[in-house]
This record gives sequence, structure tokens and C-alpha cells, in this order.
Amino acid sequence: MARPIEAIANIESKVRETVERAILRNSVELHLPDYEPDNVATSPKEVVHARGTMRLFRYLPMTDDVYRVPLVITMPLFGRPDILDLIKGQSLVEYLLLCGYDVFLIDWGRPRREHASIGFADYVDDLIPDCMRVMCEITGEKEVTSFGYCSGGLLAMMHAARHPKGPVRNLAVAAVPINSDGMPISRAWTDPRYFDLERLLQITGNLPSSLLDASFQVAKPLAKTSNRIAMLKKADDHTFVKAYLQMERWAGDQIALTGNTARQLINDIFQNNLLFKGEMMIAGRRVDLRKIKVPFLHCTAQHDYLVPKAASQDVINAVGSKDRTAIEVKGGHVSLLAGPGALYRLWPKLDAWLSVRSV
Repeated sequence: MARPIEAIANIESKVRETVERAILRNSVELHLPDYEPDNVATSPKEVVHARGTMRLFRYLPMTDDVYRVPLVITMPLFGRPDILDLIKGQSLVEYLLLCGYDVFLIDWGRPRREHASIGFADYVDDLIPDCMRVMCEITGEKEVTSFGYCSGGLLAMMHAARHPKGPVRNLAVAAVPINSDGMPISRAWTDPRYFDLERLLQITGNLPSSLLDASFQVAKPLAKTSNRIAMLKKADDHTFVKAYLQMERWAGDQIALTGNTARQLINDIFQNNLLFKGEMMIAGRRVDLRKIKVPFLHCTAQHDYLVPKAASQDVINAVGSKDRTAIEVKGGHVSLLAGPGALYRLWPKLDAWLSVRSV
């Protein structure tokens, strides 16, 4: 066993090495071009449809043969699509393309004040169906696979439930916050006794992205600090640091929620849990998730503090599908789908589920 003086010397040596690596990494001479913020979301793609701030992208194929059923990814309402196409070698989009899928992605863009009236009905009854119509016209297929992440998963599920005779052949979602009883922090900060949403929306029109980011930090106040310490411990691992820096940049650049969407998300889902109870109304019609009958997949992360297990575990039993699968892997809310860990933990499982259902 090392003596106290020797132990202190070892600690000092490790601290010195870590600091030196950090200094070298930030020196002008060793600045790496692939650390530039613009070097993300580089998988080749084209805009095939646009309405307002929404863009439907189609990624260019990377294989000679592709699966018959095209795949559309519905992004979270407050997240940029970069996270799923982070960097070459750590991109879910790239992985799916290399597996032979015909990948489309719905990017909601950044809403402005004039978009404050947009709500769930616009997304699930208009914009998503319109994107799928365009997909079917382009590909010549009548069926699509719908894949939604976080609040994008909520939209994908609500769309499939309200349009059971639509083109959705398979439905896969990840980290969906369906049961707000399992989200005490989100329910607490949106409690109308302390949070006057209507007053805020009168001033801002939309729910500011800075407030969303602050609410995420409340869930785990020391998350950024602990992540940065972990990054310093691996300061000599260029691949790890590159992915970390890109993830942190993405996490710090959230997108505002339209006023009406914020109102529905906070009042109907967070506070009153109406979607989980089967009582949520959109445009005068009840959203019944049991009407989802297509093959269904739900992916969760063991250490997701933004959408805890208690909030997402009931998703698999909320739908009416006979063919339904739940996958849980190590990781957090973001690392579930992005970063080096997802490449080995989730992506192969996702591919295995999709492949037999996409022919």
C-alpha cells in the first residue's frame, strides 16, 4: 500500500498530466479541424419538402441495395437533428444508411413568434401526414417505418393512434415520457401554483429554449460538471473528446417550443397526465394509443434522468400492438442514441428489429 506522501505525489502527477493534456488540446498549434462546430451532420442529404420552419430531409443512400420500406425519423420538438448525425463513425443516420435503410428525417426548425399558435394537431394531423405523403410519392411505396425520439416519439405515437389506417407499417420510439407520474421534477417546475405559463407566453409567444435548458439542468444539477471531469480523464482520447464537445454544443443549443405546444405539453401531459390516462383530446378527438396495432418498439436507457424509467416503462403496454418489443440498454437520455456507446449497445439491436420488418 502506498504511503500518504507517495499517494499525494501520485495524485499531483495525474493532475499535472491531465492539465498538460488539456492545455495542449486547446493550443492553437494542435487545434484539430474536425473539432469545428460546422463539422457535424455531414451525412449527404437533400431537402425534399418544406413548410414554414419544417424541413423533410432525405439522406443519400450509402449501399447499392436498400430496404423496401423507407424510414422517417421524427425529431424532438426542442432538439436539433445534429445529435443523430453527430460525427462520422458516431452517427445513427450514417449507421442506418450503411445498413441499407432509406432514411428521411423531419427537422422542425426554430419557431418564431408568429408560429405560437402551432400545436399538437398541426404536427400529428397535418405536418407528419404531409411528410409521409411526400415520402410515398418519392419512393413509390405505400408504407413507412416511423421512428420518434423523446417528444418526437410522443408525436409519432399520437400520429399513429389518430391515423391507424395511414401508411405507418412499423413504429419505433425511444425515451418517450408518457407517464408524468414518473417525472416529479418536470411536474414540480410546471406546477401552476409556481409557474405562470400564460403570463410567460403573453410576453414571449413561445416557451424560450433557455428555460427548457434550465429545466433539464434542474433534473441533475451537477451533470455538466461531472461530464466535464469525465472528459478531462480521457483528454488523450481524441475520439471521445470530439464526441463530447459536439454533444455539449448540441445540448446547449435547444429550440423553443411553440406557445400552443408548450401549453398542451405542460397542462395535458405533465400536469394532468391525460395521454397516459387515455383522456387527451386533440382537435376534439380523443387520442387512444390502443389503436396502435402495428409492430412496436420502445428503447430506453437505464440511467436516463430526463425521462426516468418510471415515466417511460409503461409505453410498451399502452399500445394495442401484438408485436411489441422493449429494449433497455446502458446509457443516458442522449447516449441512448448518440455517441460511441450507442454504436455497440443499441444500434445493432435497432437494426435487427427494423431489418425483418422493412422488406
